Amino acid sequence: MKDSSRELRELAEDICKLEDIAQSLQNQTPPEVKVVGPHGNCQRSCYGSVSSILPTDCGHLDDTSTTNTTGVHCPNMTPSKMQRRLKFFFMNPKEKWHARRRFPWKLLLQIFKIVVVTAQLCLFAQQRYSHVNYLWDTKISFSHMFLKGWDTTREVQVYPPGSGPLAVYEKQDFFQYLDYAITTYSTINEKAIGTYSYKYRDGDLVLPTLCMAQYAGGYVSPNNNTFMLNDTIAKSCIDIPVQMNVTSWSSEAFLKKKNYILNFDLLMNIEFTFHLHTIKLRVNLPFDTPECYGLTGKVIFNNHDHDGQMLVNLDVAAQVLECQGSIKLASEAYTLKVWRTFINVTSIMICIISLIMCVRALYRAQLLRKTTVLFFRQQYGKELSLEERMEFVNLWYLLICINDIFIILGSCLKIGLESKNYEGYLDTWNVCSLFLGLGNLLVWFGCLRYLGFFTTYNVLILTLKKCIPNVLRYSICLLMVFAGYCLCGWLVLGPYHFKFRSFSSTMECLYSLINGDDMFATFSSTSGKDPMVWWFSRIYLYSFISLFIYVILSLFIAIIMDAYETIKNYYENGFPLNELMKFVEECTEEPSSGVFQDEDDHTIHDVINSICCCGYEMNQQSAEYEPLLT
Repeated sequence: MKDSSRELRELAEDICKLEDIAQSLQNQTPPEVKVVGPHGNCQRSCYGSVSSILPTDCGHLDDTSTTNTTGVHCPNMTPSKMQRRLKFFFMNPKEKWHARRRFPWKLLLQIFKIVVVTAQLCLFAQQRYSHVNYLWDTKISFSHMFLKGWDTTREVQVYPPGSGPLAVYEKQDFFQYLDYAITTYSTINEKAIGTYSYKYRDGDLVLPTLCMAQYAGGYVSPNNNTFMLNDTIAKSCIDIPVQMNVTSWSSEAFLKKKNYILNFDLLMNIEFTFHLHTIKLRVNLPFDTPECYGLTGKVIFNNHDHDGQMLVNLDVAAQVLECQGSIKLASEAYTLKVWRTFINVTSIMICIISLIMCVRALYRAQLLRKTTVLFFRQQYGKELSLEERMEFVNLWYLLICINDIFIILGSCLKIGLESKNYEGYLDTWNVCSLFLGLGNLLVWFGCLRYLGFFTTYNVLILTLKKCIPNVLRYSICLLMVFAGYCLCGWLVLGPYHFKFRSFSSTMECLYSLINGDDMFATFSSTSGKDPMVWWFSRIYLYSFISLFIYVILSLFIAIIMDAYETIKNYYENGFPLNELMKFVEECTEEPSSGVFQDEDDHTIHDVINSICCCGYEMNQQSAEYEPLLT
């Protein structure tokens, strides 16, 4: 009984203490919390619980707000609110659609861009092929007309080459080749099937020129094995005053008359340069229309090696000129031409909009990163690691920005090339094709991002992402071995094997051997004049093929397979998460639960803001958030 009464007294005393504590809490003044509303500072202070006693004139600040990710909210931001913001940020377009019913405009724009830029590339590819093929055909025609002894077998690029280079070996042959080119130029209108005319400047005929490059002075005396050489290269040019329809011309007599003495011991090269105009009449409407060209031809006699043969070659450069003429287009051809212009303009507009949207998304992601960094610093007293900060850098958006810039530049060049007022060299077509080609390549690479939303395809993407660091490290070691083989093969086998005559051709040959290309021809093409070199070539090729095909490539495949198995294991047992993603995963709400919806959700505003990158949120940011870009 005594024990029971003692316990009752202690219980009564504890109850009295609790009543005193409760009474003291009731007598205390509630803490003052000042909240900044969406339209400026509050006119009065708000007391008590922020979520339950907050008056309406202080602005809505409940835990379900996830729209504003561009600044640091009031100091009492809750972890659950930050978790929802981050979870919404890392959602894919499908999950964001379920979360807020917002249409994925970026996804729709990228799909439309793929269709437009691919159609643009197909149209430009036909135009580019027409120009390059025309220039090549013109070079073949000039080779037959201006190069004596030109054979059709030299026009076909075969491997190994079916014939040696065109060259002259006697002085008399050199003058005959030069006279042949000059008389052909003089009678071009009579001989040529193509339509050509001479170039005039201020009413005067632009004469062909003969330019010589040779050592400035010296002599060679093989009798007593002596020489003297001034290695300064002296260049001189002289006009050839040839008249039209001249069938006989002597370059040797002309040079003697002008006191030009050709010393073949010191001669480096001679170039005969001529200028012609032509019009390409072949039309493939609406992709091609007649175009005017200025052609500059050069017959080059190369004597740099001084080995007893002077190589003969012809080079042609084409410049697009403004044409004065018209062509009557059929109705369907005119319609296609209009469509081509429409595609060019549409491609530029789509890429500009895409670039603005992606830059805006990258900018807002960095603002959210700063918000998260400050939140973790204030709430948990820790800093995000570099890996966690990189979670806010979307490399896919960077890829889209790069391909947008390439396509915009290429489209602007394409519009200029297709205009009738364009004048310039055909190299501009190469620059335009480079921009459009790289842009389309990156556009189609970007499609992998959307395939990654599906688990089956995402395995491939994650495998590539996982194995790239190890592959790069392994490739560095591989390059050391490959470079050693290239340098050794170039030095030893270069004089005896045409595949090893330059460092670049040596690398191409060895890379082809790794892929099993033309192995027997590589073995059999080695010259057997020197037995030591022949035996070395066998040891060299056998060791290289065995090492790279059976060992290095197998290890290369093993690295990729290891990454694939790791990703499969992650799918079965879960992916490893850093501290940031663990924090985000604590938010268990489903996208369709409704907690990600906003009371002030303006769908039309969001579309306009996504296109114009201005408006409502910019004003709200200045009033409700403290600036982050300091």
